[in-house]
Formats: sequence, C-alpha cells, structure tokens
Amino acid sequence: MLEIPLYESGIPNEVPGPDEEKIERSVDQVKKTEVIRISNVRKPTLTVFLPPKGKANGTAVVICPGGGYARLASGHEGYDVAKKFNEQGITAFVLKYRLPDAKVTANPELAPLQDAQQAIMLVRKRAKEWQVNTEKVGILGFSAGGHLASTAGTHLSKTTVPNQANINLRPDFMMLIYPVISSEKEIAHLGSFENLLGKGATEAKLKEYSNDIQVTAQTPPTFLVHASDDKAVKSENSIRFYQALLRNNIPAELHIYQQGGHGFGLVNASTKDLWFERGINWLGTNGFLK
Repeated sequence: MLEIPLYESGIPNEVPGPDEEKIERSVDQVKKTEVIRISNVRKPTLTVFLPPKGKANGTAVVICPGGGYARLASGHEGYDVAKKFNEQGITAFVLKYRLPDAKVTANPELAPLQDAQQAIMLVRKRAKEWQVNTEKVGILGFSAGGHLASTAGTHLSKTTVPNQANINLRPDFMMLIYPVISSEKEIAHLGSFENLLGKGATEAKLKEYSNDIQVTAQTPPTFLVHASDDKAVKSENSIRFYQALLRNNIPAELHIYQQGGHGFGLVNASTKDLWFERGINWLGTNGFLK
C-alpha cells in the first residue's frame, strides 16, 4: 500500500493552521482486528492498494470509511476492505477525507464531497499507471462514508474541484454499507447531518443532502447492505434509497440482515453469510468484473 496526497497542489478552501490530525489505534478483542480512528484531518490522502502482480482485472473502488463525519474508521471500514478487494483483482483506494471542520476548510459541508470527487478524478487520471479501466471506477462507503459515497453518486451536476481536463467524476457503481442517507427526523442519523451541515441547517439544506430524494436516471447502479436491528442508522435509510433507485430504473440490490447492528465492517458476526461475497457477485452480474 502507498499513501499519496490527494491534491497535487493546493487543497481547495483550505484555512491555514497547524496540522492536528489524530490517529487512535486499538484492538477489537472479539474480531481480533485493529481499530483505527482518524480525526482532525487537514491533509487528505489516498492510500493505494494494488492487487498481486498479474491479477488486476481493471476494476477499481474508492473506499470512504464511516465515523459520523467526526472521525474516520479507517481500519475495519477501510484498509481491511481494500485488502479483500485486492484478493479479487480489484484495485482499491482508501480515502482519508477532510471532515466538516471550520478550522481546516472555509466550506465545511463541501469538503468531504470535494475530496471524494478528487479521488475519483485522480484514479481516472492515473488509470494506466494503476491498471484501471476508467469505465469501472466505483465508490464504496460505510455509515457516514456511505452518505459521502451516495452524495458523490447523486450530486453529479456539482463539480467542486478544478477539472481542466474534464475528467468524468461520476462513479460507475456504488456500494453502500449501512449508509446514512435520509435527513428525515424519524430515521435520520442526526449526528452526521449536524456535523456536516451544522445544528441550524435549513430544511432546504437538509433536503439537499437527503440523498434518497436526489436520485435521478444518472445515478449509478447500487449495492446496499444493512441490518434490521441497526439502532444507530436505521435500515429505512437503505430501503428509501433502494426504492428511489427502482423508481428511476437504476440497477439495484439490497441485502438486509435480521441482525448485525451497526459498524460491523466486513463481517456481520450474526450470520454465516458474507455481504462482501454478495457484493462481488453483484459486480460480476453488472459487468464490472471480467
């Protein structure tokens, strides 16, 4: 793996100040995996995970870890997932995106989307170097990272980064795992929306980022995973998005597990079924794998 700066020159809307990025590491005693939490991101990066030599199939995915727009769960919702994709010949990129913080950016609500669009642009720009097919570049997100991924796939008319080469910023597919989607109070993860938009966000602004009502015929094919007993981000978030996809004739697949809660990452311990395998099958069905 190789971590590279997301921006070759200046970071858009940057507010000068000290780099106070914080990385916390611990071990999940049940899963025996390392838990990594990153906060106060000032310098966004892309960590590149290349498949074994000769195994790359041209498909690529940008991974957006969750964390409520307050931190990034970059271990079990980032690096671990990227390695699994590599086993399938898929090139993976873990995005360390800026969180909506007025100390680091003059436009907090836009910073995560800028970084997601820049990541897609960078992957396509360097596609030959990384053996990537520019028509098979997707985005995956967990929880609030799922909100960011779905924003990248629905706010397609909004170009937020310099793009002189007019590179396509639309992801070719989306994979949304227990995603934050709707701002409707009955089902919203209010913490994510407050962190992204502020506590005093207008109804119009909340609707703008309620991505189930932003789906159009241009929204990419989407694979969704959730658990019925998710108390943090209700499964209705995925259901609403899935219904919107169907209304717009977008290829979509939804898996809702009876149990699993929130934040399970790659493995939902309540079932022998592996959503990752279902996701690989879905990619193949939709022509994103050789």
